[in-house]
This record gives sequence, C-alpha cells and structure tokens, in this order.
Amino acid sequence: MQLRKFRLSSLLLAGILLLGSCSSHSQVKVGSKVPVFRLKDQDGNVFDLSTVLGKQPLVIYFYPKDETSICTREACSFRDAFEQFKQYGAKVIGISNDGVQSHKAFAQHHQLPFTLLSDTANDVRKLFGVPKTFVFPGRVTYVVDKNGVVVHQFNSMRDAEKHVSEALATLKGMKN
Repeated sequence: MQLRKFRLSSLLLAGILLLGSCSSHSQVKVGSKVPVFRLKDQDGNVFDLSTVLGKQPLVIYFYPKDETSICTREACSFRDAFEQFKQYGAKVIGISNDGVQSHKAFAQHHQLPFTLLSDTANDVRKLFGVPKTFVFPGRVTYVVDKNGVVVHQFNSMRDAEKHVSEALATLKGMKN
C-alpha cells in the first residue's frame, strides 16, 4: 500500500512538473520570422521591433528577473561582449517581466549599454513561446538576421554565459 501511494504521488509530481514546463504557445523556432512587438524600455520609451527589422541583426534574450545571480551574470556577460556585438552590427535586447523602474535600476547598477524591455504581462514571452522551467520564466536567446528570420535559438536556465558565446558564434557565422 505504501509503495502504491509513493508511485501515485511520484506520478502526480511528475505531471505537475511537466505542466509547469509547458507553454501554451508553440515556441519560435529557427527559420521562422521573428514576431513583431512593442514594449517599454528601461527609460520608459516605447520600443517597436518593426523599426529595427531589416536594418541589423538582433540578439533577443529572455531572462527571469533583474538582480538575481544568474540573470546578473548573463546581463554582465552581454555587457562585457557588447563591443563584439557592435562589430557584427547587432542590437542586443533583454526582456523580462520586471517593470521599467526595475530595468532602469538594473541597467544603471551594472552599466548595461543595451536595451532592456519590460514585458510585465508576459505577452511577448508568450508570443515567442518561451517555455517555463517549473514555475520560473525561461531563459532563451534568439539570434535574428537582418531579414527578421530566427537563425539560432539557445535555451539554458543555468549556463548564462553560454547565451553570449552562442550568440557571438552565430553572428560570426553569418558574417562569413
């Protein structure tokens, strides 16, 4: 009887974990057009993705939360490699559900030279189909070519710095 209860509770827990990691929308994949969106940046200005499509490559990264350890490492890695991204002509955009003021403080605290967008309703996260990891918002980076086509996608909750190296390697490959 105890073993049956253990198996039943294990199955229930596995089901909950599976449901928590699923997204209601399908995830944007390599080869698809990047969804167009508008969000406020860390200065409170409206950023419209359509204004940069066709002009330059984009690196759009979704992260869970400002000022958390892994997210800070990731943002600082993008900051430290920012000149390399500029050499490839790429615009770096970070998106989380933190508000404009949180993004402004985060950007100032860590001297982040790129755009942070506030997706408080998680509408853009859902538009991209960024999966959750249990109850935490996912960490996914998309590299988009000048024509608005997703050419690379990287998903890892723990390996924050690899989001940067993956994006740079993709941009380098696009140059060749």
